[in-house]
This record gives sequence, structure tokens and C-alpha cells, in this order.
Amino acid sequence: MSSPIIVWFRQDLRLKDNPALLRACEDGAPIIPLYILEDEDADKRKIGGAARWWLHHSLQSLNTSLDDHLYFQSGAAADVLDKLVKQTNAKAVFWNRCYEPWRINRDKQIKQTLQDNDIDVQSFNASLLWEPWTNLKKDKTPYRVFTPFYKKGCLEQNGAPPEAESAPSKIQYADMPKNNATLDGLSLMPSIKWYGGMESEWTPGEDGAQKRLDAFLDAGLDDYKEGRNHPAKENVSRLSPHLHWGEISPREVWHRSAQIAHSEGLENDGQTFASELGWREFSYHLLYHFPTITWENMNQRFNNFGWNAQESDDLAAWRNGQTGYPLVDAGMRELYETGYMHNRVRMIVGSFLVKNLLTHWHRGEEWFWDTLVDADEASNSASWQWIAGCGMDAAPYFRIFNPILQSEKFDKKGDYIRRFVPELKKMPDKHIHAPWNAPDNVLEYAGVTLGETYPKPIVDHSKARERALEMYQQSKSA
Repeated sequence: MSSPIIVWFRQDLRLKDNPALLRACEDGAPIIPLYILEDEDADKRKIGGAARWWLHHSLQSLNTSLDDHLYFQSGAAADVLDKLVKQTNAKAVFWNRCYEPWRINRDKQIKQTLQDNDIDVQSFNASLLWEPWTNLKKDKTPYRVFTPFYKKGCLEQNGAPPEAESAPSKIQYADMPKNNATLDGLSLMPSIKWYGGMESEWTPGEDGAQKRLDAFLDAGLDDYKEGRNHPAKENVSRLSPHLHWGEISPREVWHRSAQIAHSEGLENDGQTFASELGWREFSYHLLYHFPTITWENMNQRFNNFGWNAQESDDLAAWRNGQTGYPLVDAGMRELYETGYMHNRVRMIVGSFLVKNLLTHWHRGEEWFWDTLVDADEASNSASWQWIAGCGMDAAPYFRIFNPILQSEKFDKKGDYIRRFVPELKKMPDKHIHAPWNAPDNVLEYAGVTLGETYPKPIVDHSKARERALEMYQQSKSA
């Protein structure tokens, strides 16, 4: 048998439109599909708890698709690859690119070491519609504002992304090395079973991703432009974890949604959905060109802002969905129960944390990293800086979401609140958004005792808004 090619799976856990896998199969050599749990290399970006649950099931699905030939390892990737190349006499290592700063630096070193040892190394794009270095302004500097990035850099300069490719028609596997770990041996699953809500909510893996896209195109794309703002409606794709783990290609999502939008006269909805894919691209663009975005304020003026970076009772109440603001609490409980949160609600709970509670966006980003199944270094960092007002093309700091008005506008009948804050289930629509304003007889009828069965607001929004704006003015002159 000829020397094998190692195909290193990372955030591309699929067979369809997987360039590294396809090119390896076209070579004709037998392949060794490899997955390395990179906790050692990741350091502070070690995968969070909810994402580990997802990853376990996604790898389980991928291994089934690969006829149980996925080779599991953990440790420093450079050491694992060096050992495996020597064990198998592999002639090449193929992978699809990742864009986190620590991975870029590490991958460059691995590539150079392998090439110095006459190993062919090839890398491909499987995660993005366009590579970050292709979307530059005329002066070859990176965009800092989303709209020109998307309209000029993406659509005008690059045009539509390539069509998705099929899965390989046949995969020839090399003999498996004998020191293969097991999926269970990676210890991705939590020792305490807190993930029941995620099990009932999600189907990780390539098949689950395809079914989710089908369901969205069938029932969610129509009225997406407006419906995506209402958390109780089914007008969001919920594809973010599938895209993050590479269970589905963004190229396939782009072209299939465009085809449906065109055939069913949903151009406005389709264009709005495409722009959301564009925002994902923009997040990776920022991470690639400005790698300090994960910890450093992009707007340096905010280095003087008086956010609280410490643990506090307010932070704990926010994490636990016990702020006394029903829409905020519903979002935080949805996050903990399902590993996901509706996008508009993410903006509202983020604004509440950094502006109503004056808590540093780092604390929110860290909590989301541990509790989101779609925790993504690019999107997480860019989005938190956006809502905090300190990022590039960020929402102005003085744009402070009013959680009551947002609730009344986007969850008018309280359906989303009632699902995740069941102690308010009997509250009438009129009072469910601000139960502390309800008459005593209404609270009694609904079985709500403020401060006991449901918390009183931990902060007065109006006063908190004034305090935040005052601190903002002070930071401008600091």
C-alpha cells in the first residue's frame, strides 16, 4: 500500500464540500482521518463546557460517516502529527484552515517543520465564503466598517462564493495505528448531566446540519427580515453551531438560501439572511487583521471606562437569569438550558450587562464562551465589542437597550418569556414585561410574589441608563 495522507479534521466535521478530504481522496493514496483535541495548544481558549458536549456528538457523527476510521488523539498538535507521520510513513498532511490567532501561529510552525522533513502540507478554505486577505480596501488595508466590507469587499470585489462540492464518492483508508484513543477517552462529556435541555434541542453532526438547513428554508426564510427579531418565532436559522463546527459548508448555505429566495420571490429575506452570513465573515475578517480583538478594546478610549471587571452579585444574577427583567432572564435561561440564545436577545442581555450593570464585556464574553454551543472566538469577540460600544463599527455606547420596551415590541404576547421563565406563565400579556408594575391583585392571580417566586429588578433601568451615560461622558474627557 502506498504512503498515506493524514487528513487533520478541525472545525470542518463533515464529508460534503470538505476540500482537504476531497483533495486527499483525489490523490489516490489511502487516508488517515485524524482529530486532535487541542486543549494543550489552546491555553485560555480551551473549549467551553457546552461546546464540548456538542463536539462529542459531532465527532461521533463524523466517525460513523468515516466508517469508524476517525483517529482520536489529544495533546500538542505538533507532537501528535510528528509521531503519527513517523508511525505511518505518511507522505502528506492536509487540513482546512482555522483563523484564530493562536491556531494561525501554531499551524505555521507545524507546516514549516513538516516541510523541512519533506512532508507535503496543503491547507484549504472550508470555513468561510471568502478568505480574510481577499477583502481589502483599494489601499490594501482592512475594512473597519461592515457595510463597505460586505458590499464592496465581498460582493463587488469577490462576487458570489464558489458552489459547494460533493462528498468524495469513495474513501480509501490506511491501516489504523494501534495507539488510537477513543472518543470517550477525550472526556468531552460533562461528568454531571446538566445538558438534558441541549439533548432535546439539538442534533449535532452533518446530518443534523442538513436537516436544520432544510427546516429553515422550508419554514423560516419567508419573513426572515422581520421575523428574525422576534424570539418566539421560527425565523432564525439556528445554523450557527453547525457552521462553527463545520458540519455544513457556508458555501452550501449561501447558494441554497439564494436559490430558494429567488424561486419563491423572497429576495429581501434572502438578502437579509446573506448579510448575516456576511457579518460572520466580517467577524473573521476583524479577528484575522486585528487579532487583539479578543481581549483589547478596539476603541482605545474605552480603556479608561469604569467597567467592573470583578465577580459581583449582579453578575451572578445576570448569569442565572435572576435580574428581575423577564426578557433578560428568559434569554439567560435559554442560554443555560439549551446552549443557545436568540440573536436579538443576545444584544439585549449584552447591553444590560455592560450598560445597566456596568460590568466589563470580558465577563460576558467568558460566560458565553462556556455556555454557548456555537461559542466562536471571532463572532463572540466582535459581537461583545459591538454591543459594548468599544469595537469597530460598534453600536454607539449611548444606544442602551431598554429591556422593557424591547420585550413589549418583540415578545408582545410574552410567549418567549413564558417558555423560559415559567413562574411568570400566568401573568397577563400587559404586565409580563414589567411585573413589578402590576397591581397586587394581578400578581396574586398569577401566583407571583416579587422577591420570592420571582426577583425584583436588581437595578432601575432609567437610573442605570443615566449612570452609564454619565460615565461615558467622563471617559471621553479622561
